[in-house]
Amino acid sequence: MVRGLLRRHLWDVTPREHWQTDAAFRRRRLVSVATILVGGAVLGVTLRIEQGSAWFYLATLGLATVWAVGALASGPLHLGRVGTDEHAARPVVQPVLIGLALAGVFVAGALVVREVPMLADQVRSVTGYADQGLVPLLLLITVLNGVAEELFFRGALYAAIRRHQVAVTSVVYALTTAAAGNVMLTFAALLLGVVVGLERRASGGILAPVLTHAAWGVAMLCVLPVVL
Repeated sequence: MVRGLLRRHLWDVTPREHWQTDAAFRRRRLVSVATILVGGAVLGVTLRIEQGSAWFYLATLGLATVWAVGALASGPLHLGRVGTDEHAARPVVQPVLIGLALAGVFVAGALVVREVPMLADQVRSVTGYADQGLVPLLLLITVLNGVAEELFFRGALYAAIRRHQVAVTSVVYALTTAAAGNVMLTFAALLLGVVVGLERRASGGILAPVLTHAAWGVAMLCVLPVVL
């Protein structure tokens, strides 16, 4: 059952027709490059703001705005479906379960990472925001940023690439995250990017990646600080 669920949502490709003109494709590419440059710079600044500062919330919301505006400016986005033509449905519950399962894998890894001081410090530099900030507001920001990132990376950027979209978007997402100067955060972005990239490839849309990313982010924010 689990194997079949993963195959449908991460591997089997649902038929669809998302054709775009050459002009629209070039527009996506130009908008995507500009958005990555601005977003990477804003992310780097955001994660260098002192923990507990009100500026962190403003900067994070600004980052979400950059990703969302870039995605919407690039062209049409699609929600996607999973299944055959006759029985294709919007992916809702399963992507949330995949996000929670992925968070479980990361938490298990954190049990090992916390025994390595250098790596544990890298993770704590991120989870420290949960200790110093307002948790409800952080939860909201986590969800908003997860949605915005998927709108752009698995929406606009994915549609701006002809080949190897999963690999390219995952690497670009990780490299953009690397602007924060945190090795563990970059590694997490790469693994998450592969999973949501496969969902995007299978479903043909952003709904599954958005739900998986949001579920993963909320779970990590709530559990990881306790583990460390």
